[in-house]
Amino acid sequence: QVQLVESGGGLVQAGDSLRLSCAASGRTFSSVAMGWFRQAPGKEREFVGGFSSSGSGTLYRDSVKGRFTISRDNARNTVYLQMNSLKPEDTAVYYCAASTVRTWPTRDTSLYNYWGQGTQVTVSS
Repeated sequence: QVQLVESGGGLVQAGDSLRLSCAASGRTFSSVAMGWFRQAPGKEREFVGGFSSSGSGTLYRDSVKGRFTISRDNARNTVYLQMNSLKPEDTAVYYCAASTVRTWPTRDTSLYNYWGQGTQVTVSS
């Protein structure tokens, strides 16, 4: 079992930065691939980025490359999503997810078997 708890969401203005946290318990990062997803109202959940179980590989969606950075703190068993230069189109509920069946992150939501409860990010123009 893996428990994931996100935090750090909020209301910001376009161009601002925000850092989301995902605290994990139950498994160490070395055994799971991690991903960040987001879901805007009326839209499907989409992959934002993720990293491999080794931590050496990352993957991002094109629209966030250069603005978002995923990192992790093994000592705290916490994953971070640093979001810079936020845009109104980044507004969504953000989720972290863990896959115990993958060592490399994937855009396929069905391959993640543990999810956090989500945290709202709202970017005003």
